[in-house]
Amino acid sequence: MLSALSPAVRQYLLVTGNYWAFTLTDGALRMLVVLHFHQLGYSPLDIALLFIFYEFFGVVTNLVGGWLGARIGLNRTMNIGLGLQVIALGMLLVPAAMLTVPWVMAAQALSGIAKDLNKMSAKSAIKQLTRSGADSQLFKWVALLTGSKNTLKGVGFFMGGALLAALGFGGAVQAMLVLLVAVLIGSLLFLHQELGKARSKPKFSEIFSTSPAVNRLSAARLFLFASRDIWFVVALPVYLSSSFGWDFWLVGGFMASWVIGYGFVQAAAPWLTGRRRGIVPDGKSLTLWALPLALLPLLISAGLEIDAGIALIGGLALFGVLFAVNSSLHSFLIVSYAKADGASMDVGFYYMANAMGRLIGTLLSGWVFQVWGLQACLWLSALMLATSGIIALTLPRQAAAVSD
Repeated sequence: MLSALSPAVRQYLLVTGNYWAFTLTDGALRMLVVLHFHQLGYSPLDIALLFIFYEFFGVVTNLVGGWLGARIGLNRTMNIGLGLQVIALGMLLVPAAMLTVPWVMAAQALSGIAKDLNKMSAKSAIKQLTRSGADSQLFKWVALLTGSKNTLKGVGFFMGGALLAALGFGGAVQAMLVLLVAVLIGSLLFLHQELGKARSKPKFSEIFSTSPAVNRLSAARLFLFASRDIWFVVALPVYLSSSFGWDFWLVGGFMASWVIGYGFVQAAAPWLTGRRRGIVPDGKSLTLWALPLALLPLLISAGLEIDAGIALIGGLALFGVLFAVNSSLHSFLIVSYAKADGASMDVGFYYMANAMGRLIGTLLSGWVFQVWGLQACLWLSALMLATSGIIALTLPRQAAAVSD
């Protein structure tokens, strides 16, 4: 069956499989850390601080990782990412007395490096595996990879909550470690050796993008993901646990369901945005989808005064649909804008901005929620989304015009 597929498709499936497995453990680990340390009595700000190095090193990794991928090949950067995640999981298997905040922050730092090496490698690889000029196919492949990844991330959230309840923290980490070691071995054996290596060796000074389109899209991405994480990463799960009295299963299951649905919408984004009519997204598309999204956090905030349960569940469902389409459009445009030779340089720079947005959102999620509450997080989210949509107005009106 697999032998009948083209080499490019087989490599795409292998890259996607690696990305899926990594994302499953990454989502589960995040939920494990949030719920386990909330159970131990840590404040929302303390929990947010556990993820500082995870997000900070994601910024550094994306900036340097794109350059590294262009020099040594995306197969190596992807396998390095898998290997670092194995080490990060192993660090969490120490006795409970050693699971101090600095130790967990160090493990999260490795996990952050691993996650962004893996993501940058997967997204850049698609550019290499798609023939030049096939923007419609590129949009489809990027949407499928991104959507399926987020669906698996949602499964990971559920898995994290379920494993914590069934096996405890140590047992859950051990189970994920075994899974990822098996995936790493398969990747080392079968991933193409020259995937993504640039024909000319880029200089380290070239890590910053010189493309105006890439720079503006990166700025819009920063605000987009900060707007989500400012209330989704720490504030929402802690609010559900403390205000609604939900246990680990319910919190993990709810967050998982949201992310799974979000992933399905991302995968369907090409059809939702007009691919069936031959429409290829551009900068205007981002603005049209971003500005309505900016209204939703305000509506959810107002709804909390009336019925918090309905406001959060209903609002999150609609937020997930619109945010998923926005994210999928962003993911397509960066791969389209990236230069063909050494695409990982532009993709890495862009995901550096993505990681910076997550870092800002994560810090604000703990601090703003602890000081002012969930509604303040939602108001800031709306402001960031409006900013992202306004920046998108400056992007090119034709994606293909900058795709070579």
